[in-house]
Amino acid sequence: MVYCGKPSRGCQMCRMRRIKCDETKPSCNQCLKSRRQCPGYKDEFDLMFRNETRATERRAQKANRKTSVKVDGEQSRSLWIDGKPPVQSPSELSISPTIQIPTETQAACHFVSNFVLLPRQGSARGFMDYLIPIMKMDPDAVHLQHAFKACALASLGNRVSADGINFHEESYGEYAKALRATNIAIRDPKTSTSDSLLAAVLLLSLFENFSAGKTGDFAWGSHVDGAIQLVKARGRKQLRTPIGLQLFVAVRIQLIIHTLSSGETPSMGVDWWFRDAIHDENAAGCHRLNLMASELRAEVTSIMTTLARTPENVTLIRALGRRAQSLDQEISEWMRNLPESWQHKTLCWQDQVADTDIAEAEVYPGRVDIYNDFWIASVWNLARTARLILMSLTVRCAAWACSPIDYRTTPEYAWAARAAADTITDILASVPYHLNWHTKRKNLFTDEPTAFACGEEDGLKGLAGYFLTWPLACVMIQDYLTDSQRRWVKGRLKHIGDDLGVRYAHLLAQLNVRVPSMLIRRDGLMAQPYPMAHNFQKLVSARQMAPTPGFTMNPLQQREAMQQQEIGKQRSELIAKAAGAADESVRAVAKKWLSV
Repeated sequence: MVYCGKPSRGCQMCRMRRIKCDETKPSCNQCLKSRRQCPGYKDEFDLMFRNETRATERRAQKANRKTSVKVDGEQSRSLWIDGKPPVQSPSELSISPTIQIPTETQAACHFVSNFVLLPRQGSARGFMDYLIPIMKMDPDAVHLQHAFKACALASLGNRVSADGINFHEESYGEYAKALRATNIAIRDPKTSTSDSLLAAVLLLSLFENFSAGKTGDFAWGSHVDGAIQLVKARGRKQLRTPIGLQLFVAVRIQLIIHTLSSGETPSMGVDWWFRDAIHDENAAGCHRLNLMASELRAEVTSIMTTLARTPENVTLIRALGRRAQSLDQEISEWMRNLPESWQHKTLCWQDQVADTDIAEAEVYPGRVDIYNDFWIASVWNLARTARLILMSLTVRCAAWACSPIDYRTTPEYAWAARAAADTITDILASVPYHLNWHTKRKNLFTDEPTAFACGEEDGLKGLAGYFLTWPLACVMIQDYLTDSQRRWVKGRLKHIGDDLGVRYAHLLAQLNVRVPSMLIRRDGLMAQPYPMAHNFQKLVSARQMAPTPGFTMNPLQQREAMQQQEIGKQRSELIAKAAGAADESVRAVAKKWLSV
């Protein structure tokens, strides 16, 4: 060890921002003024005795920070200034081969400044704010380190180009290492219930949104299932720590999206996910209603594919439709009862610009809303997507009960068409806020409850695109969407995939699924084909009949085989129509969303 210069006694946040810290304890005033969470101060022992190698690395990185990058072949701007990303769109950047800053360092800064959202002190509104404390407390967790590097490299690689750097190959290399290390950690009793392991699995699921490989949707779902199993194994004691509670809520949100998109039943039931697990009262209310919608959707699908159309079952299906409408009313009530700080405001009304392709427009003609922060806007849109799914359930139940009469003549369809159109308008009005349209006009609120862990607050953020992907995909497949709205939504998904690096949006933009019409057709394909299916004894007797002479099956078995063959053919046609001319990965997503 040698003398490395006078050590700074400032807090870690001020050191990272390279500003003078007033060293007030427990939280410095600089962090309080900028509404950032003060991470505290280094131990006195660490200040006196420092590793020379690390100090040398820091001096080398500081000397390289002035290295510039080439933009559009003409302009040259600094890629990282004091650890902060550039203001211009990252998709315009081209990393110069002369840059000496390690790629992993650039990627880590980019990821943290785009996806780690820190809440203001006293607030619970953040995203992956547990990540940095876990990595600091458990620096030897190689599974978490590799998962973080995989996400960081994939995110940066999707937004910049670089000579001599294969981000795709490097990110997948780290992903493979993370998978191996995670499997080892799962088998180790000491690490199988650790915070770092659960955080690593959540990062692996996020990686699938960045990469959107051929098995991306399947892999994302498998990571979510793995996270759910880890949460079950960790038990209720995980809720005793702030980080444990944050991880639990993060898994709960992934569970909601997974079950709403696939039609699966939520594991362990709704109450299990909320007992002693309230991180934010307002958000928890939304999450509970979403999981209730997931349970109802799974119940409706199960019943529709097993029951015959008897008067008793028609009454049962109509009761399920009324439950869907009642749950939709509960979500509307939740929206009305939110505090003022959670309510959105209308910024302006935007007209369509003449001679502009609607798919390229930043704003869809109409209302433009603003929110206090991305996190609140994401909770609102989660509630809105649940409403769209409940409207679809209501129409499906009405169609099943009134068959063969056209379901579009029912009062349930008339109600759903009106309510869905309003909900779609609300979601579209939130998109410009997420995608940073008219930033200077956006700052109408005096409250600033969240801030990214580092970097500039303005500019396009990857997290905004990540939050928008599910609501926009849910909107795009609605029967009630106009052709103009669908073109605009697909254009926004393409923008999220191209410019914000969430490549899963590209895959979703190719879907040709239509809801509820395709689900209604699916219900007809899967419904019990026997009018006497409720008479169990007759069915058993028919199955036990001897085969017809010269045949290997009796008449009932022959009929079943022919019907199953026809249903299989129609299923394939339905999937092909939903996926269009896209590749197998889009077909897999369409199949999951239609649950066939």
